[in-house]
Amino acid sequence: MPAKLAANRYGKSRVRVMRLTKHEQHHDLEEWTVQLLLSGDFETAHTLGDNSQILPTDTMKNTVYFVAHESKATSIEGYAQELIDYILTRNPQVSEAECIVQSHLWKRLTVDGQPYPTAFMHGSNEVQTTRVSRQQNGPFQIISGLDGLFVLKTAQSGFVGYIKDSLTTLPETTDRLFGTVVRADWTYTASGIAAGIDFNKVRTHLREAMLATFAKHDSLSVQQTLYAMGETALAHTDLIDSVYMLMPNKHNLLIDLKRFDRDNPNHIFVPTDEPHGTIEATIVRT
Repeated sequence: MPAKLAANRYGKSRVRVMRLTKHEQHHDLEEWTVQLLLSGDFETAHTLGDNSQILPTDTMKNTVYFVAHESKATSIEGYAQELIDYILTRNPQVSEAECIVQSHLWKRLTVDGQPYPTAFMHGSNEVQTTRVSRQQNGPFQIISGLDGLFVLKTAQSGFVGYIKDSLTTLPETTDRLFGTVVRADWTYTASGIAAGIDFNKVRTHLREAMLATFAKHDSLSVQQTLYAMGETALAHTDLIDSVYMLMPNKHNLLIDLKRFDRDNPNHIFVPTDEPHGTIEATIVRT
């Protein structure tokens, strides 16, 4: 049976970069994990073993470091655009490049009550993310967001009125712990990208707005709170036109203390990671 190559691309993944910027009075520290993927005229590499159109992935790794050194960008989105432009302008055989960057959080140590200018500690497992792509002679497409943001609320959360069948054992509650690990990806508008965006400012404001909604929302379900957070993001700025949200329900199980002759009015729980509920949705502007 004859075969034909369909879609294909290749690249370098998990390129780790630690970038230090030295100022007179303080240092800035950034840690990124970068993935660079190329699409283009690579058919003969697959069918004939002809590598004449292939930019080695080791060269791509070195390009990640080189552009990081030369970059004047103040955001991961800006750096990703510079990296893509560098690749596309030097490789006409590449029809499209995509760069995915995760930025890992570092914060300054507090010494004598003040942030120390040159010493840092890891923040949390939260990462800032961006996915930037561009075709040759085309506009940038940018999806940015955050992932690994573990949040929990101890009030204003319940779950009642759901389907109950012969296998349902979950009791209804109007007072439960609501823990989740937020992933949010927002898509920037083409007009906003073309006009220029302060990506760091938008990210900070969207994060704060969604977290405020999470804290204040009278939650009847994870789904309802997820939608409210996405709705808040869209209302906050017209620079984005959709938000994808993933919010697993990280259960905290109430411990039965009756065998110890004690009541447990929602005081002692056991946190569990597996299994957990998975809730995701995309909210778009109408």
